[in-house]
Amino acid sequence: MKTFVTDNFLLQNSFSQRLYHQYAAHLPILDYHNHLPPKEIAENRVFENISQVWLAGDHYKWRAMRALGVNEHYITGKATDKEKFLKWAETVPHTVRNPLYHWTHLELQRYFGVEELLTPKNAEDIYERTTAQLQKPSHHTLGLLEGKKVEFLCTTDDPTDPLQHHRKIGAQGLSIGVYPTFRPDKAFAVEDPDAYMHYLDALSSAAKTDIRTYDDLLQALEDRIAFFHETGCRLADHGLECLHYFKKKPFKAEKLFQKIRDGRDLGADEIAFFKAETLLFLCRAYHKRGWTQQFHLGAIRNNNKRLLTALGPDTGFDSMGDFSQARALSGFLNDLDSTNELTKTILYNLNPADNEVFATMAGNFNDGTVKGKVQFGSAWWFLDQKDGMEKQMNTLSNMGLLSCFVGMLTDSRSFLSFPRHEYFRRILCNLIGEDVENGQLPADEEWLGKIVGDICYHNAKAYFGL
Repeated sequence: MKTFVTDNFLLQNSFSQRLYHQYAAHLPILDYHNHLPPKEIAENRVFENISQVWLAGDHYKWRAMRALGVNEHYITGKATDKEKFLKWAETVPHTVRNPLYHWTHLELQRYFGVEELLTPKNAEDIYERTTAQLQKPSHHTLGLLEGKKVEFLCTTDDPTDPLQHHRKIGAQGLSIGVYPTFRPDKAFAVEDPDAYMHYLDALSSAAKTDIRTYDDLLQALEDRIAFFHETGCRLADHGLECLHYFKKKPFKAEKLFQKIRDGRDLGADEIAFFKAETLLFLCRAYHKRGWTQQFHLGAIRNNNKRLLTALGPDTGFDSMGDFSQARALSGFLNDLDSTNELTKTILYNLNPADNEVFATMAGNFNDGTVKGKVQFGSAWWFLDQKDGMEKQMNTLSNMGLLSCFVGMLTDSRSFLSFPRHEYFRRILCNLIGEDVENGQLPADEEWLGKIVGDICYHNAKAYFGL
């Protein structure tokens, strides 16, 4: 059966169609948050088959396959790449109304010209056709990025990373900018003392310093921030359940650090305080360098301990949490703002119940110094689908200024994920076009087209300065 992904996919009226085709479709992509491996970009990896570029590491697909009863042998196990693809093809028809159904067919069409729906009947043929295309330079890693007009992308990197791949990419003079993002979550993950001590060893090695005191830790992090900055980094990211804030300081971070080094466990409040103090230090360091900081808040991770033990983290066992967010988020941001050390900030929530909280919290700290200084970030992870994007943009429209929004990102580990920008752009254009059709906005195509172009590209271009 021929695909439903037509030229006017998701565009429900003529005004929406004009907005997308004339003001959004042609714009380059600025992907300011993803989990792509820079090594594969630096080496211009050639993927042997579609499973390697499409299924490996994609826990969205893995969760769907498990839900359908597919054995783990065909997901992360020792089945061949072709066998895994065939099992995914069996799964796809059952994903109707899940965003995977849209993404799958959009990606097959945009990268490989596949106009049919993927089914078990045509799976072998599509596997062979896509594998053949992946051997061509146009479908090597750089070709995949250039083909989607990716202007820059920002990977996600631990402070211990030597960034040699980013440096190699920079030396190649590519048309695509590839920048690191500082992700220091492990630097204050003291809830697991044994793992934390091992991490301190790695950080000591990277920073070329002996970390014996809390001040040593902060200096090591400062040194790594300076190193990342020299390598082109201008963003930091944090994946946390929630932020912590203490108006009064019930503990001393140095004493807590020594307690950890002595092999003693910290209590819940001690852990929260250590995280808050260390993160405040980092945020002030970001401000000094004019970076943008991102907070991804609300995931409850590694829920299935049995399968976590068998398969490791980031394999599809995380979910939405229901953590209290507002008060600590307010106190944390206010602490930084009170000394004028709040840098550009993007807040992402995973629980849609927090949409209005995050959108209104962002508005509290916009001070007129930067357009959209504090952003209510794009719909994230489980919300990264049509309904979630519409709700995020509707909330932002009601509580703030949609016109200042820095738009979409992939948050992906796949080089075939960039049509998600197209998906977002179509949804955005349809949202505005429907308002025009319903008489809720003027039919001013030039002005609304400019706003669309700003959200899809120009706002992010100015905001990140990369």
